Formats: sequence, C-alpha cells, structure tokens
Amino acid sequence: MRYLFPLFLVLSCLLTLLPGCEPKEDLVQTAGSLEMGADTVLFDTVFTTIRTVTKRLWVYNRNSGAVKTDVSLTGTAGTPYSLLINGDAGPSASGVTVRGKDSLLVLVRAVLGDNGQATVAKKFLVTDEVHFRTNGNDQNVKLVAYGQNAYFHRADIIRTDKTWATDKPHVIINSPYIAQPGAAPVSVGVYVAAGATLRIPKGARIYSHAGGLIQVDGTLRVNDDFVPGTGTTDTVKATNPNIVRFQGDRLEPFYADVPGQWGGIVFTGSTQNNSIRYAEIKNATFGAFLYNPNATAHPKLTVDNTVIRNISGSNLSFANATASTGGGIISYSGDVTATNCLFTNCGEYAVLGAGGGIYNFNFCTFANYTPSFHRETSSLTFTNKKVTDGTPLPLTLNLLNSIVWGSFEDELFLENNGAANYTVNVLNTLLRTKEYQATTSTTGKPGLANTAYNNLINVADPLFVRTSLTIGKPDYRLQDSSPAKRRAPLTPPSTPSNDLLNVRRSNLNLNQTSLGAYE
Repeated sequence: MRYLFPLFLVLSCLLTLLPGCEPKEDLVQTAGSLEMGADTVLFDTVFTTIRTVTKRLWVYNRNSGAVKTDVSLTGTAGTPYSLLINGDAGPSASGVTVRGKDSLLVLVRAVLGDNGQATVAKKFLVTDEVHFRTNGNDQNVKLVAYGQNAYFHRADIIRTDKTWATDKPHVIINSPYIAQPGAAPVSVGVYVAAGATLRIPKGARIYSHAGGLIQVDGTLRVNDDFVPGTGTTDTVKATNPNIVRFQGDRLEPFYADVPGQWGGIVFTGSTQNNSIRYAEIKNATFGAFLYNPNATAHPKLTVDNTVIRNISGSNLSFANATASTGGGIISYSGDVTATNCLFTNCGEYAVLGAGGGIYNFNFCTFANYTPSFHRETSSLTFTNKKVTDGTPLPLTLNLLNSIVWGSFEDELFLENNGAANYTVNVLNTLLRTKEYQATTSTTGKPGLANTAYNNLINVADPLFVRTSLTIGKPDYRLQDSSPAKRRAPLTPPSTPSNDLLNVRRSNLNLNQTSLGAYE
C-alpha cells in the first residue's frame, strides 16, 4: 500500500500534461471543404418591392472533423438578397464553424427593386451568389429571381370612374385608411367610393397580398369588353388570355392551389350594378362578399362565365374582422345572379345567403369536393334570418338547370324555410340531398323529388370527367354517360346559347341541353 500513493501522484502529473479529451467532430481541421445541398436557390416570379418567401440552403460537412468557413454574398452593396446565418442577418459571416458530420442552414430572401422598365410587363432576371471559403477552397451557390414589375395598390381610394391598364399586373396590399376625420382607420387595398366605377378590362391580372381586399361602395365592372367569337372553334378555355384573374401574390408552385391567401371582393350596401364575367377568382377567403347587415338596401352582383375555386377562411393568416367564415359567395342581405359558373373546392360554403336576398342560379355547377377540408356545412346554405338580430327577411332562391354535388351528403340547407316571404324554386337540377329527397313537401321542408320539379335527386354520380378525388387535374365537364346530359331546359329564364367555355349548347333545337356550366 505504501507504494500506491507515490504511483498515484506520478499518474496525476502525467494526466496534467495530456491534451483535453475533445470530441473528434469538434476538432477543427485545416483541410477539406463543404458539400452544397443545391447549386441554385430559385425564386420564381417575384413582384418588385414585396419580400419573397424565405428559401433554405443546406450546407453539409461530410468530414469527420469541424471546419471553419466564411460566407458572403458576392454582389454589390445594392444586392436585393439577404442572408440569415446561425440566426444572424447580414450579407456575410466569418469563421462559421460547422462540426464534423453536421450541417449549416443558410436562409435566403430578397426584395427586388423596379428594373426601371415601367411599361414592360415581362419578367426580368436578378442574380447573385453565396460564396463559401473553407480551408482555401472556394464554392458558390447561385441565387436567381425572376422579377415582375406591377401596379401596386396600397389603400388606393378611387373616387371617380377609372379603368385599370393591363400592360402590367396589379398587386393589392392592405394599408390603413381613414374614411373620415376622426374615424378609426380601416385596412384596405383598393376602395371604390360610392358614385365611382372601377372597370377591370379583359386580360387583367390581379394579385393580392395576404389579407388584401377590394371594397366596393360604388360599382365594379369586370371584363365588360370581352366578346367571345361565335364560331364553333371559338372556345374560351381555362388558359384563355382574355380571362380576368384574381389570386394571391405568392406565385411559387407550392401556393398554386392554397386557399385563404387573401381576402376577396367586398360589396357594401350602397353598391349597385356590379358585374363579373369571364373571370377566375381563386385562393381567397371569399370570392365575393355582399355585406349589408342592416338590410336597408341590397348590394347587387351579376356573375357570368366565372370560376370561383380554392376558397376557405379556416386557416386565415390575417385578422379579418368582417367575414366570419369563408365562401365562394357570402351574402348578407344581397342579391346575386349567376349563370354558367363553376364553384369548387370551397372549404365552408360555395354560397352562403343570410338575412334574406334574391338568389338566381342558372346553369351553374357546384362541384364542392373538399379533400383538404373537413367540411360539415352544406355547399348551398340559405337563411332568411337577419344577421344582426335574427329578424326574418324576404328570401327568394331560384336554382335552375344546375348541378349541386360534393363530398357532403346534404349539399343544400334551407334554414327557416316555410316562413313568410321565403320562396324556393329548385327545378331541373341534379342535387345531392337527404334532407329534401322526398316526393312530397312538409312544413319547412320541400320535397324536391316531386316529378313536377324535374329534378335528379341523389343519382349515383353526375359523372364529371375528373374530380379532386381522382388522379389528374380536376375537370368538371360531363362524361357522355352522365345523367345530367341531354335534359330539357326550363324557360324562363332563357337558356344561354353557349356554356362556360363558350361551347355551343348543341341540342337547343331539340330543346335538350346539359345541366350545369358545361355542355
């Protein structure tokens, strides 16, 4: 035992001379480089002055030991790109340590400036590079963005008649607006004042930033100037350049069909004579919102040959104090007439009519399959109850020559039906419903299977070409064997000579045509 203590002292002295037991992956080596997760970071179509989404660039250290690297943008001081490295924002970072067998995340974003070509709508290219210098090794990753000049509308107040140009897209961004001195500010992108008319001509492209709204106290006229040809080949396909398109301003492929990216178009009680034709409204909280809760005057809207799709308010990324839900058309005491229109993938409602109003739908397709939503509401929902206090108000629904189908077993709901001044005419329509499938009517519940109404109730399937539940891009035209084909249309109202795509309703001479928006 007397020899163990001196031995312990000797070993302790030797241990003090040894290097620390640092993990191998933390030991910085003086050789080796990094592996880039991509050779290019691409931003596809970015509107000038609006910050892009943030893209991720992963950088990998495949070496067993750590390396130190210097990261920087190679562009000039005016580069539109910016970096975020290890939580620090800036154009560069020196001596960044990447542990062995580990990775580094570099976040990239950009704000592009106008390229000076104010009247040119074409895209322009803006490039830069992220440079890495590691142990004398130089590596670069390209940064590429396609910029797009645009007309920007931030609290754009329109007090006199105006027609928008179509040489560049229009981008709507909500900004505070004080309507009257002393009033609380409201947030709006475009405001059409009472007595003024905004005309949006054929081919216009309107993109809205998150929460962006068009509020109409005056009049909105969309695509009045487009007159399709009358020949048999003069179709208006979904890609037709004359269609006016409303959508969110995120143009990356990921956002192509994401609902709720922007607000929508609001029509207040003072508005009249509004028309939307040959248009597409998509990826919004609501397509059109007719809002007059006091029901003193009905906002009026006519919609023709228009597609409203990918609508929902369930995942709002902004505060919306006006609309309490999402819908293709939401009407609080408004009047709506729609012909040759398609409503699809609306997460809450295709149409919600509350507080009375007059609703005329002729040759419309409501194909409301909602695979991305758990929907527990009927696509078409109407109530005569005033939204402020529940007072019953006059309501008229004319649903004619249409298709109402979707993923819910009751795609029509008539709240308080049977009350005075509540008129419902559902005629010559293919409809999915359990609530109204009887052949005889009872109090508050019309029997829509009555042969006098000429409806098709709960048939196996309308046989669309493709739906959002099948493989491929949805196509809500009808297969040849569809039960909605070759039906006798009702008059009045008159049957439109052409369908949503400007295809001739070919059997008019035989008093036969297809139900819905597509012949």
